[in-house]
Amino acid sequence: MKLLDRIYAWFLRAANACQSPLLLAIRLYWGWQFWLAGWGKITNIPHVVEYFTNLGLPAPNFTSYFIACLEAIGGVLLVLGLGSRLISLPLAIDMFVAYAVADRDALFAIFSDPDKFMGSSSYTFLLASLLILIFGPGFFSLDHLIAWYRKKNHPSPET
Repeated sequence: MKLLDRIYAWFLRAANACQSPLLLAIRLYWGWQFWLAGWGKITNIPHVVEYFTNLGLPAPNFTSYFIACLEAIGGVLLVLGLGSRLISLPLAIDMFVAYAVADRDALFAIFSDPDKFMGSSSYTFLLASLLILIFGPGFFSLDHLIAWYRKKNHPSPET
């Protein structure tokens, strides 16, 4: 049994060692995708306003600029790993609203037709946002570097 325990402990160490590189890959890829989506909206704002108007969103002009900036700036923050969990929440909400407003059929097909739900362009953006929100940015991030610096220079008082 000890051999199985050692093998399992090795497996856990190897799997845990992959967590930060995976979170880095998710942040880099989907952060870049968010940046591209936001920048595309910023550079094409009249079409975005028209699209949001057709969807019936309130204040389509303001909403267009807000979402464009959220996605562009949020994407950069994800790439850097800065404020990752904080920005992941509004990005996840943005993608949920995109499902609810622009791809409602796919949202309601979550149980009846999961392929339709996962086939939506919002799915992977939502999943990436939720992964970073829940698991954090990982070791290779400015968030981790800031936390390390703060802990090093401002140790908590011992009780």
